[in-house]
Amino acid sequence: MKYSTSLPINAAPDRIWSVLTDVERWPEWTPTVTTLHRLDQGEFAVGSKVRIKQPQLRVAVWEVTQLRRNASFTWVAHAPGVTTKAGHALSVPATDGAPVEVTLALDQRGPLAGLIGLFTSSLTRRYMETELRSLKGRCESET
Repeated sequence: MKYSTSLPINAAPDRIWSVLTDVERWPEWTPTVTTLHRLDQGEFAVGSKVRIKQPQLRVAVWEVTQLRRNASFTWVAHAPGVTTKAGHALSVPATDGAPVEVTLALDQRGPLAGLIGLFTSSLTRRYMETELRSLKGRCESET
């Protein structure tokens, strides 16, 4: 299963990046995350791990595998039969003050990915769209 969704956000790129990478505060602004705990300390970076509980989903541990400061990060979670990769990217416009396009992407692979996708694709799409709208609300309300 692959899915991505984008939305323009009227906030400074560094503001969006700050909210997006302050992962421990996600439960404050998106209803799709019940609890989130960093499993390490220090700067959010490649190798950082978080445990996330979402409504109707199993607890998952996500590890950051790629990060370009103020631009994007990707993290991966493993479960029996499926590996899920989720990306978070900012596309900064050339014109100052123009909205920043934020894209969330998800890719599930493995022998059970198709079966899991059958049961969770609608929920996954709804959660990703909700997270993006919630991020927009958080960033635009505090600018």
